[in-house]
Amino acid sequence: MAKVLVVGNYAREHALAWKLAQSPRVTKLYIAPGNGGTGNVAQDVPIAPTDIPKLIEFALDEKIDITVVASDDPLAMGIVDAFTARGLKIFGPTKAAAQIEASKGFAKKIMQENRIPTAKFETFDNYEKALEYVKNQSLPIVIKADGLALGKGVTIAATFEEAEATLKKIMVEKVFGESGSRVVIEEFLKGEEFSAHAFTDGKTFVMFPPSQDHKAIYEGDKGPNTGGIGTIAPLTWVGAQNMQIVAERVVAPALEALRKAGTPFQGLLYPGLMMTAEGSNPVKSADADHGIKTIEFNSRFGDPECESYMRLLKTDLLDVIEACIEGTLENVSIAWNSGFACCVILCSGGYPGNYEKGKEITGIEEAEKMSDVVVFHAGTKMENGKLVTSGGRVLGVTAIGATLEDALKKAYEAAAKIHFEGVYYRKDIGVKSLNRV
Repeated sequence: MAKVLVVGNYAREHALAWKLAQSPRVTKLYIAPGNGGTGNVAQDVPIAPTDIPKLIEFALDEKIDITVVASDDPLAMGIVDAFTARGLKIFGPTKAAAQIEASKGFAKKIMQENRIPTAKFETFDNYEKALEYVKNQSLPIVIKADGLALGKGVTIAATFEEAEATLKKIMVEKVFGESGSRVVIEEFLKGEEFSAHAFTDGKTFVMFPPSQDHKAIYEGDKGPNTGGIGTIAPLTWVGAQNMQIVAERVVAPALEALRKAGTPFQGLLYPGLMMTAEGSNPVKSADADHGIKTIEFNSRFGDPECESYMRLLKTDLLDVIEACIEGTLENVSIAWNSGFACCVILCSGGYPGNYEKGKEITGIEEAEKMSDVVVFHAGTKMENGKLVTSGGRVLGVTAIGATLEDALKKAYEAAAKIHFEGVYYRKDIGVKSLNRV
C-alpha cells in the first residue's frame, strides 16, 4: 500500500496520475499543483513543481511513500537529490544525471565520447564566434539554446539572416534567459523523427514501443515548433530491429557513460531520434546505426508521448516506478496492450505565440462518453465554477483502437465535441504513418 505524490500540472502528469490511480496498491494519490482536470483522479495540492522545500514539507507531513516527477525544471534543479537527502523515495534522475537534458552541450559531449550516432555539431558561448561559424556552414542549419526552453529553444534556420536573428535572440536578447548563454549549432538532418522511452533503475533498462510526436504547429509539419501537438504509438515502420539498435547504440552507452561518471541515471530516459535516408537501406555491419541519429536526450516522459503510452501500458505503473527506485527493474515484466494509441492536443488560438486565457471549455463529458476515449488536461483551471483555458496546450484527447486509423478516428470525433473560443488542433496527426501502410 502506498501514498503517492505526482509533481506537475500538465497533461503528462494527469496521464500518470490517471494510470497510478488504477493501481490497487495506491491508497492515496496527490498531484502538485495539478490542473482543472486532475482533481478527478487525485487530490490537488497548491504547490508549484519548482517549490522544492514546500514539496518536501508536504511529503514529510503526509508521509508520502513515493513521489513521481515528470517535469524537466524540478529535475534540473535537483529535486531528487533534495528528497533523497531527507529519506524520501522519489522517481527521477539526480541533478547531475538530469544534465543530459538540461544541457544540450553536455548531452552532445556524451554522444561524441561514446560514439552515439548524432549530427555533427559545435558549441559556442560567444555570439560573434557562433555567427562566424554559421557563415562557413551549409544551410539549413540547426541552432539550439543549451538549456531548458519549454521545447521552444530549437530553430532550423534556412537562411543566414534567419540564423543571425536566432543567435541574436538567444545569446544577446536572452529570450530564454540563462538557457541561452550557450548554444549548440549542428548540421541539419533530413528524415523522420520518432521517440524512444526507457524505464531504468540505473543498471537495467526496459524500452517502450516507439512513438512519434508532431512538433510543428501547422499541418504538413509547417510553422514554428511547439512543446508537442500530437502523438501516435506504436510505430510499425520503425520495427524491432531498429529499436534494438536504439537500445544498443543509444540508450545503453548513455546510461553506461553516466554510471561511469558516478552519476547513474534512474527514472525515465527519452532520446529523441531521427530515421535518416540511410535507414531505408541499412548497412549490414555490427557497428552500423542504420541511419538512426540521436537528436537529443530528455530526462523524463515526453509530453504528449506520455498520454499515449499510459493508454497502452498494461503493467501496474506503481510496480515499475518502485522497481526503478529500488534497483530491481530486472524482476519486473512490463507488458503493453495490443493495438494503437494517439493523442491530439487542443491548443489556444495563437499558440505557440501570444494567446488569450480564460476561455470557457465545454464538451469534455460528451467526448469521454465515447468508447476508448480519455481526455487529459494540460492548460486548464476552474474559475468561478467553470472550466477555462489557462495555457497554450489545453487538452490532450487520447484514444485507443485495434488499428492506428481506428484510434485516430475516435480521437478526432471526440475532439470535435469539445469547444472553447479559438480552439485549434492539427487534423493530420499520424497521417504520414497511415500513408506508409
